Amino acid sequence: MLFITLEGIDGSGKTTIAKLLREKLRSEGYNVVLTREPGGDEIAEQIREIILSKKNEKMDPWTEALLYIAARCQHVSQDILPALKEGAIVICDRFMDSTSAYQGYARGLGIRTLDEIQSMVLGTTKPDLTLFFDIEPKVALNRMQERSEDEMNRLDLEKSTFHEKVYEGYQVLISEHSERIKVIDADKTINEVLEQVYYYVYNAIDKIKAQKNG
Repeated sequence: MLFITLEGIDGSGKTTIAKLLREKLRSEGYNVVLTREPGGDEIAEQIREIILSKKNEKMDPWTEALLYIAARCQHVSQDILPALKEGAIVICDRFMDSTSAYQGYARGLGIRTLDEIQSMVLGTTKPDLTLFFDIEPKVALNRMQERSEDEMNRLDLEKSTFHEKVYEGYQVLISEHSERIKVIDADKTINEVLEQVYYYVYNAIDKIKAQKNG
């Protein structure tokens, strides 16, 4: 029915909001699938362990990017597409824009280059709505420092300059895809953030219903 993706730098709070959004929609009778990337599918989860392991600090940027895309291909074919065909609302914590921002922009592989590769692999499977949780990198990093060492992964431990580049990459994507990507002020209270999220999600649901009725 509807494919929603949540994006943002680590520490933006999107994962917490994703769970609350799922419960809100389910309480209203919607069939909701909440998933994440990298991961979701059993095979994709194994790839996730490789990508995020702190043991793999020497991973080449292209290896990293292609592993993300491989996991996404598996995830889409085994989980996302079947759920959408069944009429579910799919909420995915990260998707293709993460690869564009992290590997395409921050790693310097090129947003356009990775977009072309992802289009070849994913075909027409693109989000109907993307919510970008906007927060200053310094604030997000302060939040991340509250995590235990076990909760931190390889990308979490990147230098602040890397996370700032990721943020810049997202700004490029927002400017190019403003119809799809909506900005959420993630520096507000949880309730205020949820209000913003609900506004865009219910607008998207209404559009889907209008198209079906039309």
